Amino acid sequence: MASDLETRAKEAFIDDHFELAVDLYSQAIQLNPKNPELYADRSQANIKLNNLPEAVADANKAIELDPSMSKAYLRKAMACMKLEEYQTAKAALETGAVLAPGESRFSKLIKECEERIAEESGELPKPALEEVTKNDLPAKEVEPVKYMPDPVTVAAPPKPTYRHEFYQKPDEVVVTIFAKGIPRECVSVEYGVQRLSVAVNAPSKDAYHFQPRLFGKIIPDKCRYDVLSTKIEIRLAKAESIQWGSLEFSSEAAVPQRINVSSVTATHRPVYPSSKPTRVDWDKLEAQVKKEEKDEKLDGDAGLNKFFRDIYQDADEDTRRAMQKSFVESNGTVLSTNWKEVGAKKVEGSPPDGMEMKKWEY
Repeated sequence: MASDLETRAKEAFIDDHFELAVDLYSQAIQLNPKNPELYADRSQANIKLNNLPEAVADANKAIELDPSMSKAYLRKAMACMKLEEYQTAKAALETGAVLAPGESRFSKLIKECEERIAEESGELPKPALEEVTKNDLPAKEVEPVKYMPDPVTVAAPPKPTYRHEFYQKPDEVVVTIFAKGIPRECVSVEYGVQRLSVAVNAPSKDAYHFQPRLFGKIIPDKCRYDVLSTKIEIRLAKAESIQWGSLEFSSEAAVPQRINVSSVTATHRPVYPSSKPTRVDWDKLEAQVKKEEKDEKLDGDAGLNKFFRDIYQDADEDTRRAMQKSFVESNGTVLSTNWKEVGAKKVEGSPPDGMEMKKWEY
C-alpha cells in the first residue's frame, strides 16, 4: 500500500500537482515512517510549494534515517537557500558533495552560497581603481595653478546596522532582521495597530531601531517574534487578508487588493521582497536543477535504472501497468511494456544465462 501511494505521489509531482504529491507522501509516511526516501521526496514537493520550513524538516528527518543520502542534503540546501540561510545551506552542500563526489550541482550551489555569504558580510571584492597616467611636461608649458575653492564633502547616509526584508502569506507578514549572535534579552519588539517598533541594544554594537508605519493594520495580540542565532524573525498577524504592496506605508502606494485564498495555486508563487540590491531567480535555478536531473548521464546499474525510470515516467497507463505487473510477477527478471501480452497471463521469471530461479519458503 505504501509503495502504491509513493508511486502515485511521484506521478502527481511529475504532473506538477505538488499539493497532491505532499498529501500522498504524507499518507505513505504514516504507513512506513522509517523510509527516508519518502521524507526526501516530500521535501522536494514542499520546496515547490514554498513550504520551506516543512521542506527543511523533511530533509532533516531523511538525513536522520539515512545519513548517507546525498539528495536529502541537496533538498535541505535548496530550502535553506530560499530562506537565505546560506551558512546552513553551505554546510549541507559540503556534506552532500562528500557523499556524491561526482555530482556537479553541489559545487555550483556551494559557490552560489559563498557569494551570498560574502555579500551579506560586505566582503565582496571592490573594483580596482584605474591607474592615472601622468604626462611630464616641460616647466615652461605648465600653467600656473588657479585658486580653486575647497570641495564640499557630502556625507553618505549611514549604513543600517542590520539588513531586513519581509515576505507575506494571506494571513500574516514575516519580517526578518539579519542580526547574528544577539541575546534575546537585548531585543525589544512592540506592536501597534499599524506600527512596529524593534530595538536592539547589544553590548559593543551600535544601537539599532526600526520603527516603520506598516502598510496595513495588524492584530497586536496575535503577533510574535523569535530570536535565532542568525536573525530576528517577526510574524505580524494581518487584520485583513489584503496584499501588502510594501512593508511600510506610503501615500503613493496602490490600493491594496484582497487576497482570494482559493485562487492561490502552485503556479502563482509568492514574491519575497528584500532590501538586497539583487535577487536570485529561484524558479530558474529549480528548472535548471530539474533539467540537470533529467539529462544526468549515469553508468552501470544506475544508468540502466534511470533509463527504465524515464520510460515509466513518459509512458501511458497501460504501459505502466505492464511494467509493474511483469516486474513483480517475474521477481524482477522481466520488464515488459506490452499490456496486451502481459495482462492476459502470469509472467514467468526469466533468469540470466547460467543462473536459475529458486522459490524461497518462509
